[in-house]
Amino acid sequence: MPAFRLIPLAAAAALLLGLPPAQADETCNSPYMARLIKGQEHYLHVWTLGVQGMGDGSDKLVTIDVAPGSKTYGQVIHSLSVGGRGEAHHMGFTDDRKQLWAGRLDDNKIFVFDVGSNPARPKLVRTIGDFAAKTGFVGPHTFYALPGRMMVQGLSNAKDHGGATGIAVYSNQGKLVSLHPMPKGQAEIGGGDGYGYDIAVHPEKNLMLSSSFTGWTNYMMDMGTLIQDAAAMKNFGTTMALWDLKAMQPRRVFEVPGAPLEIRWSLASGQNWAVTATALTSKLWLVKQDGQGEWQAKEVATIGDPAKIPLPVDISITADGKGLWVNTFMDGKTRYFDMTDPEQPKQTFEQVTGKQVNMVSQSWDGKRVYITSSLLANWDKKGADDEQFLKAYTWDGQALKPDFMVDFYKAKLGRAHHMKFSAKAASYSTAVPATTQVAALR
Repeated sequence: MPAFRLIPLAAAAALLLGLPPAQADETCNSPYMARLIKGQEHYLHVWTLGVQGMGDGSDKLVTIDVAPGSKTYGQVIHSLSVGGRGEAHHMGFTDDRKQLWAGRLDDNKIFVFDVGSNPARPKLVRTIGDFAAKTGFVGPHTFYALPGRMMVQGLSNAKDHGGATGIAVYSNQGKLVSLHPMPKGQAEIGGGDGYGYDIAVHPEKNLMLSSSFTGWTNYMMDMGTLIQDAAAMKNFGTTMALWDLKAMQPRRVFEVPGAPLEIRWSLASGQNWAVTATALTSKLWLVKQDGQGEWQAKEVATIGDPAKIPLPVDISITADGKGLWVNTFMDGKTRYFDMTDPEQPKQTFEQVTGKQVNMVSQSWDGKRVYITSSLLANWDKKGADDEQFLKAYTWDGQALKPDFMVDFYKAKLGRAHHMKFSAKAASYSTAVPATTQVAALR
């Protein structure tokens, strides 16, 4: 495993350097991303699952104009098909924000798009087709930027298609650098089930958190069949792991039953805590240091009625750490929790935003909220409940006001999944101290 070293890096993360915060960028991005949007985002990229017989039937990167006042505001301005259908899922920018990496959970392909040259018209510049063959992992899921590197969290493995997996680290040029298995059965750090899902880094503490989901056999199964399969339902992750980031070594495993998914660190200065939501048990969990300085995970809130399995699928934390959006797939609701006291979150708002909803992204200033609909091809609802859209809202602190909607089925695009913001080159902030020291991989 590679060691870390401290190097001067002009492209260090503005969030962590005491610089003026960006005004629009997503709060879920890696803190090592240097180019943070100033003001209004101009474009929204949506990684979209192809549907057989709809349009060209292929997975594609769809770009939507989201700049108010633009002649094409709220419209699709570009669509780039990558060929085939492989369960398009998540994306992530490189640290220089010039490339967008996107993965497919079924055929394990990774597509690298140039979004820096012309974000209105991304270009496919690289396809990594040997992820499973070279790593032994299956289902490239989370793409998380390090300086000059990209961490790719797998969901499964090539041996038995179960949940045991790991993290692969690539150079920004697409070269495999190192592999890091998820902790499994390591009694000295609390065990571990070997499962993986999301990654979130706190550089100031030299910490990384990872969460857990399920393997290929489950996530490629029809949801109705899966729910009725008692044995399969036992094969979901129940842990989170706390890692030493520089050493890329797990330090502690927390028991977090119910498949903890997205992880969000509070971005407010001095607030050293993170939150996650569990899909199957519908809970919010807090990861925070106790009075003795030891990191602990504990349940702090309930999302909806767990008996009805609302299925929390995505969360988005506000830039000041005082609020959290939570989307629940089964009831189609978007909820807002007051996180002023992270030990006691309080739900203050909920609204049905679709018959099914999945991802939620908000601008840095918290005024704009975007929602997409698709979870997984075989988990999405059937018939009239199978809505596929991107919806844009304005949030005034009291209500979500609809701005526009793109019907992905009507446009013959497919199933709308993950989102990322872009802006015209002149709208990016790159001013950071050249002497800043940050942790970087050799």
